[in-house]
Amino acid sequence: MSEVNMSSQDKNTDLDTRHEEDQSSPASEDNKQIICLGNNEVKSRAVVKYSAAPPSSSYALLQEKTDLKLPPANWLRENTQLGTAGTTILGSSRKSKPFSSFGMAYDFLDCIGDDVDVVSDSENIKKLLKIPYSKSHVSMAVHRVGGTLLLDELDIQELFMRSSQTGDWTWLKEFYQRLIDQKWQRKKKSKEHWNEKAILSKFLYYSINSDGTAVPVPSDTEQVAEEGCGTAAEGLSWPATYNSSTTESDESAIPKQEQVDTYTLGHVSSVSKEQNLPTLFNEGENSQGLRNDFVRNILWTFEDIHMLVGSNMPIFGGGRYPAVSLRLRDNNKPINVLTGIDYWLDNLMCNVPELVMCFHVNGIVQKYEMIKTEDIPNLENSTFSTRVVKDIAQNILSFLKSNCTKEGHTYWLFKASGSDIVKLYDLTTLCEEAAEEKCQNPFTLPVAVLLYKVASNMMLKKSHNRKNYGTIRTLLLNCIKLLDEERHPQIIASAHYTLAELFQLDDVSEDEGNGESLRGGGSEDSYSDEEEEEEEDESCSYSTSFEPQDDSKAVAIIKSVGELSVPEKYKSTHQIRPNGAFPVSQDKEVKCRLVLSYILKGLKAVDSSIKKESDLPAADPSTPIPLKYEERSQNGARDVEKEIALLLDRVGPCNEELKVPTRSGMLPGTWQHRMKLQLFLKASKAYYVLSEAATNLLKYGRALRYIKLALQCHDGYCSIGGGLHPQVLLFHCQCLSLCGDVQLMLAQNTSNRAAYLEECNYQTKDDQEILHCLHRESSCQAFSMATDLASDPEYQLIVSCKCYEAAHDLLTSGVLKNLGQEQLGQVLKRLGNIRNEMGVFYMNQAAAMQAEKQGARRSVCVAEQELWKKSFSCFEKGMQDFNAISDSVNTALLLCNIGRLMRICAQAHCVMTSEHNRGEFSPEEALYYNKAIDYYQRALKSLGCRESHSAVWDSVNWELSTTYFTLATLLQDYAPLSRKAQEQIEREVTETMMKSLRYCDLQTESARQPLYQYRAATIHHRLASMYHSCYRNQVGDECLRKQHRALAEQHYSKAVRLFIGLSDAPCELLRALLERVAFAEFTLAGQNSSAVKLKTLTGALEIMCETQHAFKLIHKELLEQQEKMLTPADSDRPEELHEASDSSSSSELNTDEVVKLTGVFEPSFSFLLLQLIKLSPASKRKLSGKEEEQVKIYKSVYSRLLRAEKSVPLIQRVSLFMELLDQLKPSTGRDEARSSS
Repeated sequence: MSEVNMSSQDKNTDLDTRHEEDQSSPASEDNKQIICLGNNEVKSRAVVKYSAAPPSSSYALLQEKTDLKLPPANWLRENTQLGTAGTTILGSSRKSKPFSSFGMAYDFLDCIGDDVDVVSDSENIKKLLKIPYSKSHVSMAVHRVGGTLLLDELDIQELFMRSSQTGDWTWLKEFYQRLIDQKWQRKKKSKEHWNEKAILSKFLYYSINSDGTAVPVPSDTEQVAEEGCGTAAEGLSWPATYNSSTTESDESAIPKQEQVDTYTLGHVSSVSKEQNLPTLFNEGENSQGLRNDFVRNILWTFEDIHMLVGSNMPIFGGGRYPAVSLRLRDNNKPINVLTGIDYWLDNLMCNVPELVMCFHVNGIVQKYEMIKTEDIPNLENSTFSTRVVKDIAQNILSFLKSNCTKEGHTYWLFKASGSDIVKLYDLTTLCEEAAEEKCQNPFTLPVAVLLYKVASNMMLKKSHNRKNYGTIRTLLLNCIKLLDEERHPQIIASAHYTLAELFQLDDVSEDEGNGESLRGGGSEDSYSDEEEEEEEDESCSYSTSFEPQDDSKAVAIIKSVGELSVPEKYKSTHQIRPNGAFPVSQDKEVKCRLVLSYILKGLKAVDSSIKKESDLPAADPSTPIPLKYEERSQNGARDVEKEIALLLDRVGPCNEELKVPTRSGMLPGTWQHRMKLQLFLKASKAYYVLSEAATNLLKYGRALRYIKLALQCHDGYCSIGGGLHPQVLLFHCQCLSLCGDVQLMLAQNTSNRAAYLEECNYQTKDDQEILHCLHRESSCQAFSMATDLASDPEYQLIVSCKCYEAAHDLLTSGVLKNLGQEQLGQVLKRLGNIRNEMGVFYMNQAAAMQAEKQGARRSVCVAEQELWKKSFSCFEKGMQDFNAISDSVNTALLLCNIGRLMRICAQAHCVMTSEHNRGEFSPEEALYYNKAIDYYQRALKSLGCRESHSAVWDSVNWELSTTYFTLATLLQDYAPLSRKAQEQIEREVTETMMKSLRYCDLQTESARQPLYQYRAATIHHRLASMYHSCYRNQVGDECLRKQHRALAEQHYSKAVRLFIGLSDAPCELLRALLERVAFAEFTLAGQNSSAVKLKTLTGALEIMCETQHAFKLIHKELLEQQEKMLTPADSDRPEELHEASDSSSSSELNTDEVVKLTGVFEPSFSFLLLQLIKLSPASKRKLSGKEEEQVKIYKSVYSRLLRAEKSVPLIQRVSLFMELLDQLKPSTGRDEARSSS
């Protein structure tokens, strides 16, 4: 006989409480018990998950001839060592426990689903594995939960006896009688059977060494036991409760049926205990079977089968090993195969290495015998193959997995006494066929609750393993299918809420995994009865065997129990848990709509359970609830402020609860109250996500409707919730912020108000029904004004601002001061933005009011000043918001807007002397322009450098340059000569123009570079014109005149160079060149020497030749205009004609300006040519041949210019000028090229 492949202490490692490891940790080789039997090898490993037994004690070795028929002194006294096993006496046969597997499953939810194949009483496991060897009947209920099968004894006789009293199971009784066509009866057990039971009970009491008649185990035996395991041996056999993620010390004091089940996740309300699901199970006597009454629960791995079994077998310490099982045998009756398998499986399940057998004859003790567990299969008259037992186990499991496929259904595995046929029936289907007796299956509620508990337990781990979402959804939907809403509204509501929680509304932060562990800890110390079945075919059997007349009702049949011994005869081909496809839609609206449908069903379940009827009339889902979108007046802003201010009154301690029933009659603290809180909050979150998604799609009317519903759900939550939890307040701040966003978008898109109004008024059926549920608790009008669609943009901006302010006040209150810092930054940014929008709105209104008075004599009115004040106040508050979050870029933008406001104020102070003429530049204008400059400079200082934000920097830089340029232009054009001297004005103009020029960034490549270049050219042109004017008007101071002349020449030269670099400013270039020629002509008038005059005229002609570039640009644009006008001449293209006319009218080339400039060009050109022709012969020196040729060219050009037709089109005149200038090019080309470079 082979030896066990480990030491005795190794074998008991799994029974050691102090060395029990978490079930998730990998098992070491030392934890496996491998028994070698001949050439076969069976692997077995047992881990005690929970034990209610005390530390093991050694058994008493009874003296020979001890009479077991005499009761010991301690007989039938309560003893934790034996529990109910010792009280098995006459008349107390072991009662059926139809729900024993559920009691274990409730305690070890982590194992249910995929980790464990079978959950059952060890007696049921043994009975299944002995089917091929036994003629006795088998009757078991089978339930599938995920990948786990729950097996329970289904005592047909006992159930039928009860049915005559309770009415339960009558449909099964009729089916059973119809199936076998015979009446059942239980065979009475003999007197001998009960005598054996009584002797066994007395033997166990004798063995615990509590009576003086018993002889204790010899000291040397005890010493061997102590040497084998040391001080730890006593604790090895009786591990304490298995520890999960929650501490058992906190839970052990709570009875199992009073364990709190935390069923909600992500909730933020201050609810310590959500609901007490086990209290729902008080359905008569059935509740007795929901307790885990086993002395120990063991995770037993037999080959590749993982089982959670319950066992009540007493284990003693003694012998060569610290754990042994104790058995009593009649010496006259040999041990048969059934008994051997029974003993062997018991020891394997409990990891007991030895069996101590006490033999007796007629109650008189004869001897003791020690048998190793691995030797039991080879005992005389009890030989069996462990490999065959393994094959039986695998075949039965495969058979059940392949056929018990419907989760939530109750299957009945039945084999009649003396029959070789095993049948599997679907009792749920049979029950449904009996329409008048629906819901009579007592297993329905325990199965549904277990499905819910397993799903809830998986939800606690959802952040770690989201692939289980499909499984969780399947479990919950099957749970809901099994239950009647009228009887079990609490579980149905909880299941629907959990279904809603499956969908991750990732736009809203959810608190996940903060719930308590769903596994209830602690247990009452109790033993279940243990019945030793030696002759099962005789002790408890049916009076007759049968072959069924009708097999059509059976789901599956094992035609012969002998097939179970054939290896892999029933190979499981069905995946017991199909991959539950979890409908994760990428469309947020689809996802949220599904969530809301679950929430609605949950609310209906809660409302149906509230006994007291509401004062409100019954909700009619077909009647829409008006959303009351009303127009608001200017006073509406104050009303909004009052309404939102009331929210702060709700901020209180989170443990504050209402003391009176709610509007619908709910009592605070009940499960209905707690569930409604969670459902209202989840609905609010779903509507929030819908609103945010609609906002992103620019569907602002829909977004306003959804955020209104979100706030109505929150109002309902507040109405029944008392004080608000900080997390709820944080979410409410998000709702208010989004409401502000939507109102802002509506204010900016007033043109689509009709479409938005239609979107707002639309309601789905679910929305209507949820509103009706809300109205049972609240009027839902607390935030009605904040969510109305108004026609006044100002009102919408005010509402938006008030929403942000309310969110800000909440976030800065004492409750959230340290929790919402990140959200506070976002709200401050929104506040700054809305105040900027309001400032711009009032500023634009002021500008529009000013434009209405354009051209008329006007003074600043009070209305304008009020708008300025409002705008300035909004900008200042916005800057404070942005400064609070150190947002320098947005601060710079607001400073830039204030600068623009100052410029509008300056323009409003313009003095008009007549209808179309304005007066001198006023001090008020100068004051506001200088204020604008100050704000622009502060904006640049706020940015620091261009690298911080180049776009904003360039924008502020341009505005600052523009303000300086405008100020200088007004000073130059409308000089305040009545208040200042000409020289002072000229100096101020020069300084201001140069400051504007300083901010013209000509070096950085950007979209504004052409604008900067045009601005710089214009500045130089204006300065040149000013110095030109000073030079003409200056009398007396020759030094100053020379200085002005040099400055004029310098600025003209720079202006021309910059204008030549622009392709879209030919008129400006032409004007600058003509002014420069005029400047030369004025200089000519003061010269007397012919040579000097000739030189001046030649220089002026060279400048005139540079106008050829300007005329080329003008000619090109005139040609383009002409082509656009001629191309769409046919009537088939009216659209293109319209576009051409538009482009013509909007062309940058001003033809009237060109006509004026050509009118200046032609006489000036003629004058220069005539003077050159006159002065050339008058020269004292003789002309060279080249000079004579040049004079001829002058004469030719002059002649053509005089003969030119004045009435020809402008484009022809321009072409003529280009030709004439081109004739002069040979002599002036070098200079022109130099000038162009």
